[in-house]
Amino acid sequence: MKNVLVINGPNLNLLGEREPGIYGNDTYESICAEIKECAQSLGFDSCECIQSNHEGVIIDAIHAARLDKCGIVINAGAFTHYSYAIRDAISAVKIPVIEVHISNIHARDIFRETSVIAPVCTGQIAGFGKDSYLLGLRALYNML
Repeated sequence: MKNVLVINGPNLNLLGEREPGIYGNDTYESICAEIKECAQSLGFDSCECIQSNHEGVIIDAIHAARLDKCGIVINAGAFTHYSYAIRDAISAVKIPVIEVHISNIHARDIFRETSVIAPVCTGQIAGFGKDSYLLGLRALYNML
C-alpha cells in the first residue's frame, strides 16, 4: 500500500495568518487539501496530514508511520534547526523521509540555515512556497 504521511511542525497551523510575506496567504487547511489532491493524482492510496506544536507528538507519528506508511514528507518548522530527538526518530524508521520548507531556509536568519534533520532525510526541498510539499510528494512517489 502506498500510504504517505505529511507532518507539519510548530506554528504551521497559523499559515495564512503568520508572516504572509514569508509563508503566503494560504491556510493550513487549504494547503492540506492541495496536498491530498496531489497525492491522489500521483497514485498514493492515502495521504494523512498532521500538525503539532509538540515535539513528542511528531516523534510518535514518525514511529507509527513505519508500520503502515511508505514514506513521510515533513516540514518540522523550527524543530528543523535543533530537534535531535526528531532527527533520531527519522533515523530509526526505515522509510524515506523528504524534508520540505515553504521558505528558503538558507536565505533567512543564520539560525535557520542549519537543518539537523537533513542528514537523515532522503532529500530536502525548500523555497517553493506551498509547492514544496507537492514537489516533496512527487519526489517520494518517484522513489517507490
